[in-house]
Amino acid sequence: MAHATLESYSQSPRKVRLVTDLVKGKKVPEALAALAFLPKRAALPVKKLIESAVANARQEGQNPEGLAVQSITVESAGMLTRHMPRAFGRASIIRRRKSRVRVELS
Repeated sequence: MAHATLESYSQSPRKVRLVTDLVKGKKVPEALAALAFLPKRAALPVKKLIESAVANARQEGQNPEGLAVQSITVESAGMLTRHMPRAFGRASIIRRRKSRVRVELS
């Protein structure tokens, strides 16, 4: 079982999950073809992550043609917080969320 991890991607996990749910359970060539034409910002990093997992499988001596995306998980990798001045001397928080994506091929 080959895997790869994207540690700190600067996009919210909710938006990245929209992309990863599309390729869950698909064969690797089908997943890469679907991501190549998907007009979402997270499509390119997820595509590169799957290609990295395929390269890891090749290093382990597995045949990359028969591999499928067994599991792909997206979780929060923390957030950067800032404050924005608002009316009457208040401040509101700005949350820049980050994602951690892990893909396993089998």
